[in-house]
Amino acid sequence: MSTTTSENTTPDSRDPLADLDLTPFAFTRRCWVDAPPDFVYPLISDVSLIETWSPSAGAVSYAPGDGPWVGARFSGRNRRDGREWITRSEVVQADPGSAFAFVVGGAEQGIVRWDWRLCAQGAGSVVQQSWRLLRADPVLGDTPEDIRALRDHMASSAETTLVSLAEWIAAHRWSPPATTGGTVRSGDQEGRGA
Repeated sequence: MSTTTSENTTPDSRDPLADLDLTPFAFTRRCWVDAPPDFVYPLISDVSLIETWSPSAGAVSYAPGDGPWVGARFSGRNRRDGREWITRSEVVQADPGSAFAFVVGGAEQGIVRWDWRLCAQGAGSVVQQSWRLLRADPVLGDTPEDIRALRDHMASSAETTLVSLAEWIAAHRWSPPATTGGTVRSGDQEGRGA
């Protein structure tokens, strides 16, 4: 004879992401660009510029009074498979000329960490972009397959972003961007075709 409780504890009713090993949910992509790290850093730390290169992000901006420094917060829109949503992130590393990182969801309760690394190589730089799942969350999907599909989508997006960044830099290489407090002024490159 079996007993029934109000809580169903069969394996099928468990959260399929509860015991998910997060190790495989990360990637790194690299690209060489024709500019030194000090030219590239203001481009990636000015989060409002990401939509220039990324097929998945847009309308990104720092909170009023914030900028490219640790603790700064920003929000933006992400796109995937015809859906669009708003994310809020926090800068967790800002080392001009070498590294910039942020956590989607904030440093304390983050879901995903994005890292940018810059390393001088010859006349240019190797730009490295990494993505790492910090915790499973239903907002990302309900099954391990959903999370794998998200990771694969983000890897493809990062590849496109890096190639687009390299192409943009090649077209604007000769003139480093003028900055104001670490932010590239949008009009500084206009009218100066390569």
